[in-house]
Amino acid sequence: MISSVGRVLRLVFQRPAPESEETALPVNEPPAQPEVEFSAYGEDYRVYGRIRLAAERLSDMLNAHDDVLLVSVLVESLGDGRTYAVDEVAIPRDELLIVEALGPRGNPQRRTRTRPYPLAVKLGPYEVRGYVHVTPGSDVLNAIRRRKPMVPLTDASISYLSGGTLRRRGGATLLFNRECADWLALTDDEAIDFPELPLPVSAGPLVKDFTGQVLTFQER
Repeated sequence: MISSVGRVLRLVFQRPAPESEETALPVNEPPAQPEVEFSAYGEDYRVYGRIRLAAERLSDMLNAHDDVLLVSVLVESLGDGRTYAVDEVAIPRDELLIVEALGPRGNPQRRTRTRPYPLAVKLGPYEVRGYVHVTPGSDVLNAIRRRKPMVPLTDASISYLSGGTLRRRGGATLLFNRECADWLALTDDEAIDFPELPLPVSAGPLVKDFTGQVLTFQER
């Protein structure tokens, strides 16, 4: 279930029903949206579970709210890799680094013609690779900077350490918080890999390295 109170987005996750329990659908009523996997990544944790998303795009919902309240979720600590069940956790959007959800892509009539560009993003302990979609002929990195905070990447993957073990998840659409990014870099189509980045140590809050197509975020 999804609801909002003021600037807070409330997401209620599904608890597994007993195997013997069966729910009959009312006559002439369309079936509910299927449950999808949902993960939210903070600086030192991952919050995840299964949820029924509304038909609207998840990026629109997150960008419209300052805080996200997650109910009945599992929390994975990146420090020791342990998982805990939590009744409720509130996360300010500016602390939400990445969101992954296998939900609907939104109304096709709202889409415009875009071109996918391979992108690598570093956000705290996470390395993200995927394709960002911008209008053909646009300056990709500047186009990202002008967008709302949560930016979608398609065919994306994420890598991070949990309890000292490298974990990788891929094949999904990821939303990354561009306001929390350490840096962004355009990469090669053939292999979206993290390049060697000789980043300047004295620079302004938004620096574009034209030799490596890098955009760094050193101040928030």
